[in-house]
Amino acid sequence: MKAPDPGSKDPYNERLARLSAADALPLLAAINRGVERETLRVTPEGGLAQSPHPEHLGAKLCHPSITTDYSESQLELITPVAQDVGEMLDRLDEIHRFVYTGLNGELLWPASMPCRLPEDAAIPLAYYGESNPGRLKHLYRKGLAWRYGRTMQTICAVHYNFSLPDALWTLLWREQDGREDLRDFRSRRYFDLMRNFRRFSWLPVYLFGASPAVHDSFVRGRAHTLQRLDGESFYGALATSLRNGNLGYQSDVQSEAIAICYNGLDNYVDTLAEAILTPYPPYEKIGAQRDGEYLQVSTALLQGEAEFYTTIRAKCVPPPGRNYLKELKSGGVAYLEVRLLDLNPYLPLGIDEPEVRFLDTLLLYCLLQDSPEHGDELCYSVRENVLAVVCGGRDPALLLNDRGDWRTIRDWGGELLRALQPAAELLDRAIGKPAHVESLILQQARMADPEATLSARLLADLRAARQSFIEFGLSQAAAHRRYFLSRPLPAERLDAFRELSRRSREEQVRIEAEDAQDFAAYLTAKLWEYRELA
Repeated sequence: MKAPDPGSKDPYNERLARLSAADALPLLAAINRGVERETLRVTPEGGLAQSPHPEHLGAKLCHPSITTDYSESQLELITPVAQDVGEMLDRLDEIHRFVYTGLNGELLWPASMPCRLPEDAAIPLAYYGESNPGRLKHLYRKGLAWRYGRTMQTICAVHYNFSLPDALWTLLWREQDGREDLRDFRSRRYFDLMRNFRRFSWLPVYLFGASPAVHDSFVRGRAHTLQRLDGESFYGALATSLRNGNLGYQSDVQSEAIAICYNGLDNYVDTLAEAILTPYPPYEKIGAQRDGEYLQVSTALLQGEAEFYTTIRAKCVPPPGRNYLKELKSGGVAYLEVRLLDLNPYLPLGIDEPEVRFLDTLLLYCLLQDSPEHGDELCYSVRENVLAVVCGGRDPALLLNDRGDWRTIRDWGGELLRALQPAAELLDRAIGKPAHVESLILQQARMADPEATLSARLLADLRAARQSFIEFGLSQAAAHRRYFLSRPLPAERLDAFRELSRRSREEQVRIEAEDAQDFAAYLTAKLWEYRELA
């Protein structure tokens, strides 16, 4: 995979040249972005907080920026859509500062792999009130507990949302042959991007993987091949991101029984709907109900599209109460969600501008390159490459499968990073500063020297300081807390956050007051909507 010759007429160069034109280049400065940062609330001793969702944060069912993921102790902090990277990170920073105004001594855990955990059954599930939507969200989490255990669900991540501006899609669409409408064109090209991203997904796992170690409470009672680091920590000697491996969100059930197709929007929606409708014997054995108590949403392979664990997902914004897959199929792809990123435990926000700039470069490159359709063999190699990098990515001689050609991670990674250079330069021209090229240089250094990676740095720091994983996490969490508290929100921003919390509580009260439908009927109707897609 060599960097393209600027004078050649390959599709990559032709697409680069088109985006370099005066009518297109300014639109690249208007990429839409957003971040969803997950984090655990923990006690000063490094244990999982057992307290309910803090009152000052409002109602998590209805708050636009502050909710919970799986556990009552697991915050999810969501930025508004922004076109400026600095603005997006500033909004995320403000949310953190507001959260810390009322945590009463609790800390935000900085790492993807969790803090010291109680027994599985003592991990509290998120509770969203007694409305039907709230009960469904809670039931979904009960189902995850039966299927995967609560411990796995305490893993945290950064999700990065990305879309090109509508004006750019319209510009590119008008130059096509007119055989498809704008919605279909945009969706098709997003799926081209996603297929390429999946092929290269091992690269950001290597570059940004920051979870090579875990506390022993996370692997309690589970088979693993990790080595003992100290009296309460395990690690993988060459690991990068255990979060992305078999100990984390790489579900063996999903990889073996579910085949979600990325070859187009209809295939994607249809295969997801099929997985949501197909009974799975082990889940049928659990049952949907027992003694009148709901245990899971259904006994199918997936309870819903959110249970599909993958590196990148097609997304839309459905109106409240509407079926997500129906809206995706009818309205097309609105944006993409990158889901493979570890929290960087050295950063108060878990992510920074250089990482965002690299992601934008990689995503643009994936859009501009030709994108082969995915068959079974290619899908298998995509998963196996990620797992290989998860476990042994810091071995420069690690072999990866590039469509049947076995290559070392250093060779393939080096070539891929060089090939990204024209895309990085194009984005820098659009924004008027060398931010993307500078980030690319940083990633090239990490590829050349595995000891420069985040995963290597974390293990080296644990050894140098003679810290356990929990001690390291608490030290970083305390430093981040001081950072946020040292910069109180201005009065007008604090008032704005308090108003959002107040409105979210009022909205939940309204939803519960107006919700008169029996939950059993509500659940049946929700599941029937997927049958209408089949």
